[in-house]
Amino acid sequence: MDATVQALIDLALAEDIGDGDVTATWFIAAEQQGRAAIVAREPGVLSGSEVAREVWRRIDPGLRLRFEPTDGEAFATGDRLALVEGTARSIVTGERTVLNFLQRLCGIAAMTARYVAAVAPHPVQVLDTRKTTPGWRLLEKAAVRHGGGTNHRMGLYDRAMVKDNHLAADGDLDRLQKAIDRLRSARPEVGVELEADTLEQVRRFAGLRGVDWILLDNMPPDDLRKAVALAAGRVRLEASGGITLDTIGEVAATGVDAISCGALTHSVRALDLGLDWLKDQP
Repeated sequence: MDATVQALIDLALAEDIGDGDVTATWFIAAEQQGRAAIVAREPGVLSGSEVAREVWRRIDPGLRLRFEPTDGEAFATGDRLALVEGTARSIVTGERTVLNFLQRLCGIAAMTARYVAAVAPHPVQVLDTRKTTPGWRLLEKAAVRHGGGTNHRMGLYDRAMVKDNHLAADGDLDRLQKAIDRLRSARPEVGVELEADTLEQVRRFAGLRGVDWILLDNMPPDDLRKAVALAAGRVRLEASGGITLDTIGEVAATGVDAISCGALTHSVRALDLGLDWLKDQP
């Protein structure tokens, strides 16, 4: 498990448990054993099973946890997602932290699956963005993949994305080309994407060497179709800016290669999941 995810789990447990779970310690006998199920209160897509497993492992390595669907599988209301068995104190101590992780990650996966379904049958990628919860990026981008989406750049280090704030939009083309050439020479593994606000910028940027993507920022569908014609397959096109479930199908029909949606991660509602104690059920 990545070190940043391990550190996030440490932080989550420390802020919740502190110097000990006083409720479990004083109200549940140390020898009490139990079985509980994580149950879906609404439909969704599973994501975060390994994080949940690690949370309970750190509290009590003796707990036995089995997920029934796997990450990326859809589930329905009432489905049992996992079964945990062992010391009752340990189960309830980890319950809230486990559910906090699962509810958010399943919510992202479920939202992504809805966006992916909305672009069918067009061969377009649904991308996430860097609009993630600080510290959660690896987990949230994994949840996007579990929902059928595709990850955009992970951070500032794995793709150059030149926006108007970098003086590209109004800059000299020769100066821009030289900067691209220098990057390509020094870091050939890093992709290059240029942001275009106008069709004229699309025309100019599509003629540059070494450009992998052009980001079409807040363009209406008619302009997106014109941009596709201008690029003529020389560079891949990404549509972005205020795209919703209601509009993504129309955007996909324009012929762009990808659509990025910050809403996949920055405004997702946590899915409703719960932990139910079991008695005689298998």
